[in-house]
Amino acid sequence: MLGAVTTAARPEPLPAPLADLLTAYAEDLRLGRGRSENTIRAYTADVRSLLDHLRARDPEANAGDIDIHTLRSWLAAQSDAGVARSTITRRASSARGFTAWLVRTRRVASDPAARLGAPRPQRTLPTVLDRDDAAAALQAAAAGADEGDPIAVRDRAAVEVLYATGIRVSELCGLDLESVDHERRVLRVIGKGDRERVVPYGAPAADALGRWLEVGRPALATETSGSALWLGARGGRLDPRQVRRVVHEVTRAVPGAPDLAPHGLRHTAATHLLEGGADLRVVQELLGHASLATTQLYTHVSVERLRAVHSRAHPRG
Repeated sequence: MLGAVTTAARPEPLPAPLADLLTAYAEDLRLGRGRSENTIRAYTADVRSLLDHLRARDPEANAGDIDIHTLRSWLAAQSDAGVARSTITRRASSARGFTAWLVRTRRVASDPAARLGAPRPQRTLPTVLDRDDAAAALQAAAAGADEGDPIAVRDRAAVEVLYATGIRVSELCGLDLESVDHERRVLRVIGKGDRERVVPYGAPAADALGRWLEVGRPALATETSGSALWLGARGGRLDPRQVRRVVHEVTRAVPGAPDLAPHGLRHTAATHLLEGGADLRVVQELLGHASLATTQLYTHVSVERLRAVHSRAHPRG
């Protein structure tokens, strides 16, 4: 029963006091802490799950009834339902943020999540393309662009920019015309937490981007396109789902290569930068990672690839 409550697709509406509390928490995240809308949606969805679990245990309960036993049973129910460890870890973090806010705003006297533990997420090495497969995928992306089809020109430029910069697909689609400094070949990117960073790109991406702006974008632009750099077929801002489709198509076109999503190109770009001798902290800045520990994952990718090559190539590997 607990697992069903936790994973229900359409939970019952919250009572007004709890609904108002969730709204107030979302406003604090937005105005008090400057969180992005994506972050706010994720945090409030996690807290909503907790509140649904609380009410399943006691329909008359309020936020003051959240205790360590409620929190632990909530996480245990998700584990029993097969929720990934990384998701459970994130939800535990969301719960800590919420209960800390309850204390800070004097809605409760003590923090019930102070002793809450959560499983450490399993860190699996990301799948990446090697250099030859990356080159082949970019060639596949260019296949239809030479004929001047605006969608093909756009898709080629988007894949080139993703690989050249390692930016997230949401960051790519959020770019505006003024985000591009053509003379210095850099992009001004708005990342997580609305943090801005500057990311350079090379000559191949510059050529593909220039062709998109010269041939592709004018063919798709409408009066409502505004300043969006990337446009969909109807002239609106490009949807990340379209970019995901394109990346899957071009990586599938390479025999023997893994089928990747845009984040796989981000992993690939980071790995190739480190293999080429880039400093770890520089890669951290380029990717927009808040923690160096996140970037260090790519050093493990490089080491594992070296081991795999050694095992195949060395007589006593």
